[in-house]
Amino acid sequence: MGQYSTKPIHSVLDLGCGTGSHAIPLAKRGHKVAGVDVAEAMLTRARSKVGPGVDISFHLGDVRTVRLNQTFDAALMMFAVLGYQHENEDILAALKTARSHLHDDGVFVFDVWYGPAVLNLRPSDRVKVIPVGDGRLIRAASGELDVQRNLCKVSYHLWHLVGDRLVNETEETHLMRYFFAQDLQLFCALSGLKLVHLSAFPSLDQTPDEQSWNIFGVATAASLFPQR
Repeated sequence: MGQYSTKPIHSVLDLGCGTGSHAIPLAKRGHKVAGVDVAEAMLTRARSKVGPGVDISFHLGDVRTVRLNQTFDAALMMFAVLGYQHENEDILAALKTARSHLHDDGVFVFDVWYGPAVLNLRPSDRVKVIPVGDGRLIRAASGELDVQRNLCKVSYHLWHLVGDRLVNETEETHLMRYFFAQDLQLFCALSGLKLVHLSAFPSLDQTPDEQSWNIFGVATAASLFPQR
């Protein structure tokens, strides 16, 4: 983030912080951090992970509407949080939230699914076996596209096995918006942000292409009151 900022970054807002996987390490590095999430259970877990002497606060709120009445040097929206905003109005609202919490020279970073890769690779049926402490987790995933709305629905079926014994079974569905470079540029501009960087993720020195399902973006905060 520092290479896109005109001054050192001391304060960070993590929008859609979940259990604090980004917010807590940043706070432990000396940043003043605030995290926002819509799920109280996630925030409870995040608070339980914070050690003594760490400058961090967590707030319950929707990334489209939350206002903390303070500004930060940088804002994050990671783990494809922006992709959970399905309609154009929701995307703009979330980006305006980020902008409203940034200083005029602040930096906004995010990751999303990249449209050219999603349409090229397309979601497919996949099965993954994941070792866990007392056994293994089997995850079956399937997906389908709504190309009219730039949405991808991914369904997961998970089985937790200990030996040959099934101890838990769950299902979940995620509906994700995917984006194109021109979309992101326009959404940012309409929200008071200027898109300055797009790369493959996590290979940040690689230009996105039709193999880059996840991409990383950086925008800088434009002045809310431009000089005439």
